[in-house]
Amino acid sequence: MSKKFEQQLAELGITLTQTQFNQFDKYYEMLVEWNKVMNLTGITEYEEVNEKHFVDSLALVKALDISKVQTVIDIGTGAGFPGIPLKIAFPHLKITLLDSLNKRIRFLDSVIEELNLTDIHTIHGRAEDFARQADYREQFDLCVSRAVANLSTLSEYCLPYVKVGGFFVSYKSGDIVDELSAAKTAVHVLGGTQNKPVVFQLPGSDISRSFVKIKKIKPTGKKFPRKAGLPSKEPIHG
Repeated sequence: MSKKFEQQLAELGITLTQTQFNQFDKYYEMLVEWNKVMNLTGITEYEEVNEKHFVDSLALVKALDISKVQTVIDIGTGAGFPGIPLKIAFPHLKITLLDSLNKRIRFLDSVIEELNLTDIHTIHGRAEDFARQADYREQFDLCVSRAVANLSTLSEYCLPYVKVGGFFVSYKSGDIVDELSAAKTAVHVLGGTQNKPVVFQLPGSDISRSFVKIKKIKPTGKKFPRKAGLPSKEPIHG
């Protein structure tokens, strides 16, 4: 367990038990081990993984009150960020991890088993396909994504999963003013409304991050998301 990690979490108002710290350490070990045979992360140094993956994932507390959230879907979860750190730190959450690469899903399933996590499961496939299924469409209080895509495209992938009254939160870095303005039409068309972004520095670092928080105010039209590939090739715009 790292003192620095503990302090960074304390700055976010998060206190963990020894068991939870052990789960983060085990997750780190598995990430580095599996990363030798498949590309999960370019960051492998212990403190750096703690900061840039774990603390970053949990900084979501700056954007919303997680105690009021029950069901979460993490779209394009990759190596499990932010979904698995959120599950470790907030065990009450029921989490679904979606990724299009089966070998990443195998890694995530191993982590879930090794860490004895419950109420968390993986789905292998594309966001556009599962968003059309009744079991997933508009079933979640919260959709999160650290995936790298423009906000118009991400909104089309993510908003169909969110219940009316729930939120989609996109993890972003750098200057997002233009991106926010370009996504206005898409967000509106998909049934959402943009809140003011939450801009902050990661605790104990000079890394600047933003959360774009979109509230779902009406159901997403049946034609969205469009078929695979279209949301990224032709984002909705005004």
